[in-house]
Amino acid sequence: MIKVKLFGLLRLDSGIKEIELEAGAVKDIYTELEKASDILSAKKLDACVVLVNGKSANKNTRLSDGDEVSFLSPVAGG
Repeated sequence: MIKVKLFGLLRLDSGIKEIELEAGAVKDIYTELEKASDILSAKKLDACVVLVNGKSANKNTRLSDGDEVSFLSPVAGG
């Protein structure tokens, strides 16, 4: 199982803090998150910083059982 954590607006909008999924690559998580929440879309997820076990990753990053994937939504402020 892969532990997926959402941060920032993704967490607030979707109501999902953490979820466990089966996935072979980060791109597989996109589909599962879209199923889990009507709010989440590939477009929103593409705008995020993605970390696998605390290191920068992309859609094609392969995953292993026990990995932790974090999605950090972009921030804006002034």
